Amino acid sequence: MSKPRLSRSALAGSELLPARPEGTGIVHLGLGNFHRAHQAVYTAAALAQDGGSWGILGVANRSRAVADAMLAQDRLYGVVEISPSGSRVSVPGAHTGVLVAAQDPAAVTAAIADPNVRIVTVTVTEHGYTFSPKTGDLDLESGAVQKDLHQSEAPTTTVGQLAGALTIRARTHRAPITVASCDNLLGNGRRTAALVRQFLEHTGADDVIDWSADSVTFPNSMVDRIVPSSSDLYDAQSTARLGAADGIAVPAEPFSMWVMEDSFCAGRPRWEAGGAVFAADVEPYESMKVRLLNGTHSLIAYLGALDGRQTIPESIGRPFVEAAARAVLVDDYLPTVPVPDGVDIEDYIAQLFVRWSNSALGHKTAQVGSDGSAKLSQRIPIPALYHLKRGVVPHCLSLTLAAYLCCVCPPEGFDPGPHAGSMTDPARQRLAGLAASAASGEHFVRSVVKNGDILPVELARFPEFITRTAELVDIIVRHGPMAAAVEAANSTLSTGADGSRTTHD
Repeated sequence: MSKPRLSRSALAGSELLPARPEGTGIVHLGLGNFHRAHQAVYTAAALAQDGGSWGILGVANRSRAVADAMLAQDRLYGVVEISPSGSRVSVPGAHTGVLVAAQDPAAVTAAIADPNVRIVTVTVTEHGYTFSPKTGDLDLESGAVQKDLHQSEAPTTTVGQLAGALTIRARTHRAPITVASCDNLLGNGRRTAALVRQFLEHTGADDVIDWSADSVTFPNSMVDRIVPSSSDLYDAQSTARLGAADGIAVPAEPFSMWVMEDSFCAGRPRWEAGGAVFAADVEPYESMKVRLLNGTHSLIAYLGALDGRQTIPESIGRPFVEAAARAVLVDDYLPTVPVPDGVDIEDYIAQLFVRWSNSALGHKTAQVGSDGSAKLSQRIPIPALYHLKRGVVPHCLSLTLAAYLCCVCPPEGFDPGPHAGSMTDPARQRLAGLAASAASGEHFVRSVVKNGDILPVELARFPEFITRTAELVDIIVRHGPMAAAVEAANSTLSTGADGSRTTHD
């Protein structure tokens, strides 16, 4: 006998029936798995404890698949927390509606402009902010940005949508609002504020800028949870636990963290009910996460994919990948991270390796390795420059860049394998053109750096970094990722007990 579709009526009388929001107070841009397993879960915990009008209007970018499925399921879905010891299912139930931006961009702007909406949260990935990697400013060479600047009624970029909605708010009801970026950008709140201001400056909206100074806040935040892609397996697990058919279950690891500045000018849910942390200075948490977790995660994904591994647990299970991960984390990233007060960094690092080894989760290397052109620009430059200015080559950061290039724009005649081939990257075609026109591997790496849209051109001042990266590309091509990882780890920076640093060659 087939099960009824997941709905509130199907869960009637169940302990899993979530609290119903009393109204919509949050618009979320980016209705992907991460949001549904992270911010939505924290918001559901706050609603369960306090109630209130903090329901979420979720906005998908282009695809209707999740939006339609959520509408068919009373906007409910299961979050399947997975570990080797078993799994548990919860139902957040925090959403009050869904939109698809590509189909009705004007509706998105109108939703954010609604005076009842007091918070906008954002998870659109790093490249969704349409800033130039070369300058960090609004990318005025982007056709989408130019279109939004000249046709502000129905903007399609995230920054355009925010600026358009703030313009309506400033010129009508003037209700305050908070914009909270939840993406892996250092200083994500300040970065979002700067991009929105630049957009408004280009549209001549000085009155909106003046109003925003006192009526809009952009808190920095750090988010952390490993959320793989959905699959029929997780739908089946959710369906079995709920007793109702769930077609959009979200898998997630048990670990979850959210650290924010408490700068919400129009109020907020009591996210502390779900374990959120509020801190005066979020940047140490951001640096710790973006470099130690995300930066190392990228290297694991690239080496694993090149080694033919489909998942992160399979990859970290390879001794050479684990050794390279420890080397880049401890030797290249950790010296550049201001460890937050109260964090036991040895315990944090040990926990990272446990999380990456969660074989029940099956996080794919292709998923983690995608969009590297945007991700690595947030992870490599500051640590690389830190070491290079001290006369030390960060070998495993060079390895990260080399493995990335071999995955997304492999040298002629080199097959990186199906998992690398499945990685998506907006720079793939352009990088392939640079590779095809390069006279040598070193010339190729130098042209990538000098172009400045993945890594800052300042790195081109250090030929030793470019030479080392090119050498590791050549080793990967000739001898495989294991040989390159062993070479980099054996040559890397190490820190002695007294804090001194030496290189091993």
